[in-house]
Amino acid sequence: QVQLVESGGGLVQPGGSLRLSCATSGFTFRDFAMRWYRQAPGKEREFVAHIGPDGVNAIYEDSVKGRFTISRDNRKAAVFLQMNNLTPEDTAVYYCRAAMTEWWGQGTQVTVSS
Repeated sequence: QVQLVESGGGLVQPGGSLRLSCATSGFTFRDFAMRWYRQAPGKEREFVAHIGPDGVNAIYEDSVKGRFTISRDNRKAAVFLQMNNLTPEDTAVYYCRAAMTEWWGQGTQVTVSS
């Protein structure tokens, strides 16, 4: 059974940082690119970041470039999203996904507010 479980969300002040984790099981993690998405209230779910199976290729949505870093640990079958210099516009539920599949996590809430 495929499982993706996000963690690490929370409430943070503007300018702060959070590190999201996505623990996976039930599939051969190292064979899949992984992605983070987010969905803000009243908005469509949007792409945030992508990382290739070997961890070399990373792609970011324009508004997070230079602030967010995606990484992965193939030994632990986990993907991470380091988020720095957060702004209220980053407030959303963040989801991880195995690329090109319908395997999604349940999401973790990130709220950026003073």
